[in-house]
Amino acid sequence: MPIERIKPVLAATSAIAILTACSGADVASKSWFVEAGAQLDEGGLGQPTAYNTGVQNGQINPTVALANRFNQESQDTVNFAFNSAALDNTARAILSQQAHWIGQFPELRFRVYGHTDLVGSNAYNKRLGLRRANAVVNYLVASGISRSRLEAVVSYGETRPLIVTRAPEVRNRRTVTEVTGFVGGRKPTVLDGKYAQVVYREYIGSAVPLPIISAGTAGSIGEGT
Repeated sequence: MPIERIKPVLAATSAIAILTACSGADVASKSWFVEAGAQLDEGGLGQPTAYNTGVQNGQINPTVALANRFNQESQDTVNFAFNSAALDNTARAILSQQAHWIGQFPELRFRVYGHTDLVGSNAYNKRLGLRRANAVVNYLVASGISRSRLEAVVSYGETRPLIVTRAPEVRNRRTVTEVTGFVGGRKPTVLDGKYAQVVYREYIGSAVPLPIISAGTAGSIGEGT
């Protein structure tokens, strides 16, 4: 091949090699970030703005909204053995999940309700329900949650069964953890109060790094498997 034709080919090959090397190094050395707020949008254009506006004008109750979110993202109920307030491994796993969620929202207050089945006297079951609620509160406190944020411990005893039966029923032997309001008691808004802290913190936290792609992986993009 004439030298005059070889030179352009070599120049083009060198340029491609340099670009590939730079691209690989660039991809391998950077974590690309998702735009802040993208995860909060949940796929609906303008949804966060509409939601925040609804909180401001009173159409959306922020306590109810966060209570619903707690129910969706964390199990709110733990069950107990017959005539017992001891936490088994399953209960502890659920409460650890609750503690993790509660720990992310220091602005919120919670209440724990204790329940029993219909076996035994109402007076005894009231005391048993209270022991169960206290067991849950103590576990949450031991997991790092401030006791002052656990607003109250309430026992319904046998008065609110899920399954109406006089037989021992595990689904009735339970505690339920609920969001009850904000620390300080004042209903906040997006632009003023503690709810603004929740919105801002989650907005900033939503800008998360995507997995780093190595140069070798980048070179295989588009290839069949």
